[in-house]
Amino acid sequence: MCRYILAVYEDDLRNPLWAPPGGYGINPDWLLLRKTYEDTGGRAPPYILYLDHDHADIVLAIRGLNLAKESDYQLLLDNKLGKKKFDGGYVHNGLLKAAGRVLDEECEVLKHQVEKYPNYTLTFAGHSLGSGVAAMLALVVVQNRDQLANIDRKRVRCYAIAPARCMSLNLAVRYADVINSVVLQDDFLPRTATPLEDIFKSLFCLPCILCLRCMRDTCIPEQKMIRDPRRLYAPGRLYHIVERKPLRLGRFPPVVRTAVPVDGRFEHIVLSCNATADHAIIWIEKEAQRAFNLMQEKDHTMEIPEKQKMERQETIAREHTQEYNAALHRAVSLSVPHAFAPSPYGTFTEERGNSSHEGESSSLLSSKKQARESWNDLIERLFENDESSHIVFKKSHST
Repeated sequence: MCRYILAVYEDDLRNPLWAPPGGYGINPDWLLLRKTYEDTGGRAPPYILYLDHDHADIVLAIRGLNLAKESDYQLLLDNKLGKKKFDGGYVHNGLLKAAGRVLDEECEVLKHQVEKYPNYTLTFAGHSLGSGVAAMLALVVVQNRDQLANIDRKRVRCYAIAPARCMSLNLAVRYADVINSVVLQDDFLPRTATPLEDIFKSLFCLPCILCLRCMRDTCIPEQKMIRDPRRLYAPGRLYHIVERKPLRLGRFPPVVRTAVPVDGRFEHIVLSCNATADHAIIWIEKEAQRAFNLMQEKDHTMEIPEKQKMERQETIAREHTQEYNAALHRAVSLSVPHAFAPSPYGTFTEERGNSSHEGESSSLLSSKKQARESWNDLIERLFENDESSHIVFKKSHST
């Protein structure tokens, strides 16, 4: 996904100028479309739509912030704390608008590809500013699946590389089955609770604002931060690439840690000389490749049979689902605003079209009422041969 995002920076993929080692992994003949700042009118970052037949995937990749483009700053500045509500939570207004414009523009193309390739996944990927737009796209698509041929939620994915804090905690946890955020070591952006518009207003004094914010956050109780419904967080499931150790020099073999945290979700800035370097997508791509190579070497050394590999993948998928459900329950136990736990009834765990949480709650209450009535009928039939017992039951039930 990092390579696909890097490919957006190229003017000609057949003659690339800045390709990473091994290339972008893109077949130019499978590139469906490419949009520049001129095409989007500055209302969204440039992006490409790529049909990845090798991995059965339809990928929309969005580039990161362009420091030389005023339109990118306008997009970031189009927000205030608690300005935009979405699906029971809060999101970044400017990023949501950009996502809406991209979806309006490419809706027909995406719908055609989803219908043409029913076994392909639909993936949104972005870096930095683009990660926020990609995350918002995932939210909007999941909420409006009827516009894309009623695509199954399980087919929609998002990879937010060096993610911006763009949605409230209840949404970040609820959409962890769709959105995946990748953070390299000490990256400042996922940790900075300061609104994006304030960060980039003070871009040329970024170390100062990070230091001041670090001191301020240290004095704020975590419970107070969690219970602020307007506070924005890095979205979805988090993958943290760790390749340096405290008080050690040099880089170590990267280790990838993953979880769906509720409390302690990158709440504190790390004062590090690599805080801005770790935000660069080039470094993220390199360290992700190193981690992947190490995993491959380990599998090759252990000579794991294909059947066991498939079983391990199924186990990982099951563990991710369990972590996701546990995170939803954890959010409820911590009194996160607008958070709710999944229903214990299997028929109510899946989303149905555009139904809201209130619809699910009313359906659940209706089901409980029917069950209670059935139970009462059963008890009454048990006592129908004994008039006195029946009367006693009726009195106790009414009481």
